[in-house]
Amino acid sequence: MKHLPVTLLLLLIAAATVLAEDHTIYFEGDYSTPQEITETCLGCHEDAGTDILKTRHWNWQGEPFQAENGETVQLGKQNLINNYCIAVTSNWPRCTSCHISYGWADDSFDFSDPKNIDCLVCHDGTGTYRKIPTGAGMPVSTVNLADVAGHVGKPTRRNCGICHFDGGGGSGVKHGDLDESLYDATRDLDVHMGGVDMQCVDCHETVNHKIGGASHGSMATGANLISCTNCHEGEIHSKKKLNDHMASVACETCHAPLFARGTPTKTWWDWSKAGEDREVTEDENGKPTYDKKKGEFRWGKDIMPEYVWFNGSMDVYLPGESIGEGVLSLNHPKGGIQDPGAKITPFKVMRGKQPYDPETGMLIVPHLYGPEGYWKTFDWNRAAEIGMQAAGLEYSGNVDFVETEMYWPINHMIAPKEKALKCTECHGRGDRLDWKALGYEGDPMKTGGRSK
Repeated sequence: MKHLPVTLLLLLIAAATVLAEDHTIYFEGDYSTPQEITETCLGCHEDAGTDILKTRHWNWQGEPFQAENGETVQLGKQNLINNYCIAVTSNWPRCTSCHISYGWADDSFDFSDPKNIDCLVCHDGTGTYRKIPTGAGMPVSTVNLADVAGHVGKPTRRNCGICHFDGGGGSGVKHGDLDESLYDATRDLDVHMGGVDMQCVDCHETVNHKIGGASHGSMATGANLISCTNCHEGEIHSKKKLNDHMASVACETCHAPLFARGTPTKTWWDWSKAGEDREVTEDENGKPTYDKKKGEFRWGKDIMPEYVWFNGSMDVYLPGESIGEGVLSLNHPKGGIQDPGAKITPFKVMRGKQPYDPETGMLIVPHLYGPEGYWKTFDWNRAAEIGMQAAGLEYSGNVDFVETEMYWPINHMIAPKEKALKCTECHGRGDRLDWKALGYEGDPMKTGGRSK
């Protein structure tokens, strides 16, 4: 494959995408619950049910590993803390509306029952399937389950994007390089999705329903990584100097010079300002700067990434750890100038303030959604009490706020090659990279070497 021209290779991949297939013969009659649809699917695809129950996509957790504190842990969306809506625990019906299941409404959900698998959210070929935004993964009542099940196919961008483009409460909120503009992307926005209509699964290859690609949980172990060089192999540039850069510079550093090029992305979220009765204003992008339930926001568009060395794994804050002094990094890329496996890599760094317990030093898992949630009561103490109890963590009864940051890699919205970074944007008078912060004495074009 590496000997094919890249454009032809991409066209072949896109052409291989399977559109909706006619399964109507298998779904005749009425279905009162989505679980009945899944049972019918599993009648032919029994192995798929067994496989899915073992995946990170289903469990929202990666493989067990030994943390630096010696503890054996599993990490994933199910138990990690972020600086957006903070945590899944105690907020299940809202957060799990984007889970590939039906009915994860509390901590009693049965992860071992394949009938709870939502086959349709990934395989709907009609474009009509929708989940209730606060319904623990259940579909809206107007969905014709039999019709959707009768027209399934390989997952498309729309199947993936319905959750991944809207994480954190809206288009582009979390990811700086994933938003709803990618549904109908232009080549300028993304050379793969807009240029040759590639689908997510063309890069995120799947074996036994295990989807390739690292989430924050798997980045803690450096597992499940995919790379541009999975397809773009060998001496891919005509100039040797550019090929030499690939040893220490991630492809995205040059080929994703800006992020949030389709839709503004959230860059700051201050939970300490929530609960105030004040006028809601919008910024220059038409985005809200305040919400009583959630606090103050800042947004950005066409943003230059921040660059750090990254070897594919991250230090991750574990729930229950003491936070120490200063700004808390919820996940920090590992790697450095002396690490042969690390490359200079672009990130969106999300910053904000979120609740913590000043007595125990732990970040707080707040109960936000539900009758007693903060979004109803505006009582941080009660929200912390319920959330920390659900998380099995100690709570002193005191709430304060700490500034945090979180690193989100930029891997999508790849610009056409003619819009990649030019040499002079980093070298010479270029100031895009902070060479000393990266560990160099100065611009390596002048000083040479990969060390101080």
